[in-house]
Amino acid sequence: MNKEKNSPNSKYDDIMNPLLENKLKEELEELERNGLLRTVDDLRFISSTKAIDNDGKEFLVFGTNNYLGLTHHPKVMEASEDASKYGTGSTGSRLTTGASFEARELENNISEFKNTESTLIFNTGYMTNLGVIYALAQENDVIFSDQLNHASIIDGTRISKASVRIYKHKDTSDLENLIKKEIESNNESNNKSNFFIVSDGVFSMDGDIAPLPELAKIADEYNCTLIIDEAHATGVIGKNGKGTVEYYKDKTGIDLNESVDLQIGTLSKALASEGGYVSGKQVYIDYLINKSRPFIFSTALSPSTIASANAALSLLKENSEEYLSNLNENTRLMRNLLNDAGLNVVEGETPIIPIIIGPADLANRFSKKLEKEGILVSSIRPPSVPKDMSRLRLTVMATHTREEIEYTAQKIIELWDVLNR
Repeated sequence: MNKEKNSPNSKYDDIMNPLLENKLKEELEELERNGLLRTVDDLRFISSTKAIDNDGKEFLVFGTNNYLGLTHHPKVMEASEDASKYGTGSTGSRLTTGASFEARELENNISEFKNTESTLIFNTGYMTNLGVIYALAQENDVIFSDQLNHASIIDGTRISKASVRIYKHKDTSDLENLIKKEIESNNESNNKSNFFIVSDGVFSMDGDIAPLPELAKIADEYNCTLIIDEAHATGVIGKNGKGTVEYYKDKTGIDLNESVDLQIGTLSKALASEGGYVSGKQVYIDYLINKSRPFIFSTALSPSTIASANAALSLLKENSEEYLSNLNENTRLMRNLLNDAGLNVVEGETPIIPIIIGPADLANRFSKKLEKEGILVSSIRPPSVPKDMSRLRLTVMATHTREEIEYTAQKIIELWDVLNR
């Protein structure tokens, strides 16, 4: 294979690359020129809100999804340690040797919490969306997916054999029109398609909430299977942190639980561990156990990982009023401070607080300057968001103190004034 030396001033200069490696190098350098290159920076959390880097520098963290701050709760850590007595790994898939008692206990507790018939745990929230959509949506079926759904939903629809129709973000009129067109097309071709509506409950980039009552009404009227991703909703919205269904029941008094066929979630955000789950009717769960390849062929989570999620869920159920009150109070405080200073904050009520910066390189500079001030906030750039919509994605936790929030808001406001001159 022919090799040639890289161009001068490249970080890959000392590598003799074949054709493919040169192509990869060029793409990486293009990403770097456009402010889109991603790197991994090591970090160690010393509390739910603070972390240190390799040099021991301490940071305030406003960029995690640890919404309730339970990763460092003594009971969660103790549960993980106790379960590790049964080994550091599960040794196999749930269908071979990995069916731990802890997994069954957590599934039962999630089902009770979500008021569903059954639950199945996956290795990550990402793999849950892939595993559910890929298994259920067959050839000739049609998936209707919100324009701003999470990448895991997008990828799940892409690998399925179903047709995919993207409706405008939270635009239920557009969704209904697309469904009507598919019904008309099916009637003309004598197809019998299953229809799926898939949406985030809380959208990860803007922090806004799906119009679940309207989605449920459309799903019921047109016999669609309704799947809601609750990754950023569970432990975050609803009086008891049960997510989008409870949130709308609190607002409208209407229980939409029966209209939502499947609720997908994660154990890695408010539940302070790792993994994902899907909750719903027993027939769906039994089918996924037998047909979902990401479930069948993945090694199960370790007992200690599952036990920590179960402890976090128990704490949420026992102390939901305290945790949700703290989270909402902190969220309002941060939003008010930033809005009062005139920053370009996306409206909302969840602890996901996007500050629109615009160009990717400017968002990077903003994030790096905050880092020098000892504050970690995520810089979100394309392809995660549209071009010229790069942002700081600030996330607030229930365990942030008022002083931490006020200090961070002050530094963001100071930098906003400097960088936008």
